[in-house]
Amino acid sequence: MNFLLDPNVAYLMLVLGFVLGILALFTPGTGFLEVGAVFAIFLAGYALYNLPTNLWALIVIVVGVIPFVIAVRKSKNWIWLIPSVASLIVGSIFLFRSTAGSPAINPIFASVVSIMATLLLWFVGRKGIEVMRQKPVQDLKNLIGMIGEARTNIHNDGTVYVNGEEWSARSLMEISAGSYVKVVKREGLVLVVEPAESEDSGA
Repeated sequence: MNFLLDPNVAYLMLVLGFVLGILALFTPGTGFLEVGAVFAIFLAGYALYNLPTNLWALIVIVVGVIPFVIAVRKSKNWIWLIPSVASLIVGSIFLFRSTAGSPAINPIFASVVSIMATLLLWFVGRKGIEVMRQKPVQDLKNLIGMIGEARTNIHNDGTVYVNGEEWSARSLMEISAGSYVKVVKREGLVLVVEPAESEDSGA
């Protein structure tokens, strides 16, 4: 894995892992984003362990999360993206250092990746918050007893398609993707389902 010891590749893996992790929070149940995030962060961790780093630069990146959260919470606070992007760019450029002590990451590359990652997460975060704040357009109590289809394997988590919408779901037993399911309970925005009886699914 010598290619990971290239500071630019290591930095890209770190940003990719962070972005995939945030996206996974807004689209739970698929598993692909979670696996991708863990894999990218593992590769970035390997590089962080083997490459000379500047701790202060890592702290600058973490501090930049604070204005980012402020910008996401309210649309009128988008101006807070500026210090967030600035912190990410500065921290990214100086995160790794060369043997001579100079920054090891290409400044232009770090700037472009930082801006794109911040804008993407801001857009996804804003849309996610807007969805959570929206009042349901249907009576969620009517979902109980409905028949739907498992879009993923379901046990502790998963995704089902019920009444024209996709929902996060869980079940007390393993349910294979593509199977019919019956909604037995709702816990917040998570549906508790069970395998549908043959007479229900055969309709």
